[in-house]
Amino acid sequence: MKISNVIKDFNKFSLYIESLDIPEGKIYGIIGPNGCGKSTVMKMMAGVIRADSGIIDYEGLTPRDITMVLRKPYLLHDTVVRNLTYPLKLRKIKPDAELVDHYLEITGLSNYRNDYALTLSGGEQQKLALARALIFSPKMIFIDEAFSNMDIESVAFFENYILEKQKETPRTWVIISHQLSNIKRLCDYTFFMHNGKISASGTTEELLSSPKNESLKQYLQYL
Repeated sequence: MKISNVIKDFNKFSLYIESLDIPEGKIYGIIGPNGCGKSTVMKMMAGVIRADSGIIDYEGLTPRDITMVLRKPYLLHDTVVRNLTYPLKLRKIKPDAELVDHYLEITGLSNYRNDYALTLSGGEQQKLALARALIFSPKMIFIDEAFSNMDIESVAFFENYILEKQKETPRTWVIISHQLSNIKRLCDYTFFMHNGKISASGTTEELLSSPKNESLKQYLQYL
């Protein structure tokens, strides 16, 4: 995915991304203070909202290849198992019973498969949303603060799960998180946003261990 000269204006905020290159098969992080435009950029990349101008080149990806998990997960007014298999239904893929059972098991939701998803706890709903995003093997996955409602053990499990799956079949991930532990553990490259622009970027290690951008230095001091 390549982004160039993308502009999005709101009443009191303007976002401008001059250039952003997301080569496939890596995990990317986006960090920055609240209100800097992280979620807006991600939603434009995911096709949820439209830019006012500029180019987003998906390089052959279609909406069927992309998924997004939000901090507050969107769930259907239906059972856990039907929520989980919904992306397969949309793509006219027959659910594989073994695969469905696998995702219910790893999320700890096997005993709730026929319960209504909206009766789950916040953390359980988030695990279901992540499993639903992964079950159809998307090529590009956007995660916007999706680990924030999970307990430490669940976060660690999904971090390890993502890294193991990435070894098997590299996919493209873009992750927003205020928890630098998530970014350090998962992301190959990281972008720092400030006032609606990308102010710094690089490998995650170099960006966080040797920040040269003054705004980034200040941001890291308060985390």
